[in-house]
Amino acid sequence: MLAYVATKGQFLQDAPEIEEMVRAKVEEHLGIRISREGSEYQSWRNSLGNAMYHVMNSADIPNDAGVAIEYRLHGRGQRIDFMVSGHGESGTSQLVLIELKQWQEVEFSTLDDHVRTYMHGGLVNVNHPSYQVWSYGRLLHDFYEYVANDPVVISPSAYLHNCHVATVIKSGRYSDLLAKAPVFLANERRALQDLITSTIRRGDATSVIRRVESSPVQVSKQLVDALESMLRGNEEFVLIDDQKTAYESIREAIRTVPDQSKAVLLVKGGPGTGKSVIAINALVDLLAQNLNVRYVTKNAAPRAVYQAKLKGKRLDVATSNLFVSSDAFHDVSTDAFDVLLVDEAHRLVEKSGFYRNLGVNQIAEVINAARVNVFFSDESQLVTWRDIGTLDNIRAASRDAGIPMKEFELTTQFRCAGSSEYLHWLDHTLGLGGDENASLRNSEFDFRQIDDPSELRDFIFEKNQLNNKSRLLAGYCWDWVSKKDSLLFDIEFPASNFSMKWNLTDDGSAWMISPTSINEIGCIHTCQGLEGDFIGVIIGDDLEVVDGMLHGNPFKRSKGDQSLRGFKAAFKTDPESALTRADVLIRNTYRTLLTRGMLGTAIYCTNDEVQQFFDARMAA
Repeated sequence: MLAYVATKGQFLQDAPEIEEMVRAKVEEHLGIRISREGSEYQSWRNSLGNAMYHVMNSADIPNDAGVAIEYRLHGRGQRIDFMVSGHGESGTSQLVLIELKQWQEVEFSTLDDHVRTYMHGGLVNVNHPSYQVWSYGRLLHDFYEYVANDPVVISPSAYLHNCHVATVIKSGRYSDLLAKAPVFLANERRALQDLITSTIRRGDATSVIRRVESSPVQVSKQLVDALESMLRGNEEFVLIDDQKTAYESIREAIRTVPDQSKAVLLVKGGPGTGKSVIAINALVDLLAQNLNVRYVTKNAAPRAVYQAKLKGKRLDVATSNLFVSSDAFHDVSTDAFDVLLVDEAHRLVEKSGFYRNLGVNQIAEVINAARVNVFFSDESQLVTWRDIGTLDNIRAASRDAGIPMKEFELTTQFRCAGSSEYLHWLDHTLGLGGDENASLRNSEFDFRQIDDPSELRDFIFEKNQLNNKSRLLAGYCWDWVSKKDSLLFDIEFPASNFSMKWNLTDDGSAWMISPTSINEIGCIHTCQGLEGDFIGVIIGDDLEVVDGMLHGNPFKRSKGDQSLRGFKAAFKTDPESALTRADVLIRNTYRTLLTRGMLGTAIYCTNDEVQQFFDARMAA
C-alpha cells in the first residue's frame, strides 16, 4: 500500500513540504496517525526533504523515474522508506530500494546480522540496515507474482546520511550483507546517485511501482519446492495417529469454505499432542496450493525454532517471512491473507506493539485479516497476565464476526514419553484438575526430584552430551542482573557451588536449540511451544504450599517479570480476584515448564515444603 508515489520531477517540487504531504498520505492510505512533533515526522523532513532531495536532484536520474515513499508490504506492518523505479539499458523493469537511517553512532552486536544503536532512550539491538532492506527485497521477489514473473530486478541499499564513521557498519563481519545491499554514509551521496543512475537508465512514469502495488500475492514455486523438500526429509514433522486425522480434516474444511466466505477452525490439544507439527505441515501444503498463508505466534521462540528446524541451518530470509508475530495484524486490511495458522493461540493478547498501544484485540484482528483462520490452543498454557486466547474468547470472537466455526481435538500426546498418566498426575499435583488416582508408578516417564541444584545441573549436562537436546529451565524468581553486567550471575546457590545466568540475547529466540545454551537457564518465554529430551526445572519460591495444596505467590516473582505485569494494579482494585488469577498463571507456568521433556524431567525446589509435597505425591 503506497503512501506517496510520484515522478522524480514531482518529488523534487514536493520536497520542501514532503514531510507534511507524507504525513497526510500515511494517515489517508495506511490509517496511521503521525504527530507533527514526533520523531518520525522529523525524520521525514531530514531524510526526505533534505537528504533524498539532494540525492535525487541529479540530471543523470531520468525526470520521469518513479518515486515511492513509505510503501507498506502487503499484509505486513513493515514499510519500505524510499523506492525509485524505471527501466534498465535493455528495457528490464528496475526497482531501487533505499532504507533511510538517521543514526549517527553504531556499535557491534553479539547477534548475527545485527548492530546496536540508540533508540527508545538506550542502546538496542537492531537489524543491520543491509539485512533489513535486503529482506524486503527478497519478500517482494518471493511473494509478489509480478516481481517474480515480469521479472523486476530489485537493487536494495541503505543510506545513513548522518553517519560518518564506517568502522562498524561496513565491517568485514557484514561483508556478505553489504555485497547484497550496500550501505552509503553521509559523505557518499554521489556513490548512491551512481547506483541509481547505473540501474535506472529510462523512466517509467511510476508504472513499475504501481504494478508492484497491484501485484497478486503468490509464493514463488522455488520457495514452495524448497519447503516441501525440507519437510519430506525431516522426521520431526511426520504426522502420527490423530495428528494425521486432524490435519486431513483441516485441509478438507479449508477446501470446502465457499468463495468469498470466511471460516474459523479451532484445534484443541494439550502439550505434546502435535499442534505445531500439524501447523507446519499445513503451512507447506497450503503454500503448494498457491494460497497466501502464514504461520503466526505471539511468542517469538516457536517461530525461530521451527524456521531453523525446517532449514536445518541459518535461515533463508524467504522462509522467515512465512513466520510472523500476532502483533502484525492490527492494521491489516480485511482478508489480506487466505489462511492464517495461529499456533500457541492461548498467548494472543489485546494490545500490540512495543508500547502495547496498537490495535484492540488480536483474536478479532487475526480473524479479520484472513478468509480462513486456524487457531491451535491449549488454554491450560495461559501464563501471562495479558493472555486472552481462551477457547471461549476465540469462540466469542468468531461468533461476534458472524463466522461459522469448526472444532477439532487432539488427544494422543507424544511428549513426556507418551505418558498420559504423568500428565494426569502432574495436573492433579498442581491443582489444575487431572486424576487423583494417577500415579507415577504406572508411568514410563522419567520424573525425578534432585535435592541439590548442582546435581540437577550435572544431570542435565550429562544428558545433553548425547544430542544437545536437554536444557535447564526455571521459574522467573531471579532478577536478570547479568543483562547489565555480564560479570554477574542471575541464579546462585552458594552453598551448592551453583552459579548460572539466564539465557542471554546472543541466541535470540532460538535459545532452545542453540548448541551453547546448555550453559544458561531458560524461562517460560524461551521454551513455550518447544521441547527437549531431558529438562531440568528449578522451581522457585513463587510456588508454595498453602492448606495442603500448591499455591502460586506473585510477590515472590522477580521484579523484572513481565508476565504478571498488570497484577499490582489489579491487586489494588480487587486483591482477592487478582491473587486468584496470579495463582493460576503461576501454576500454569510450572505445568508448561514440567511438560517440555520428551523423555524425562528432573526438578529442584527452593522451598522445602514444596519439595516434601512433591516427594509425597511421587510416592502416592
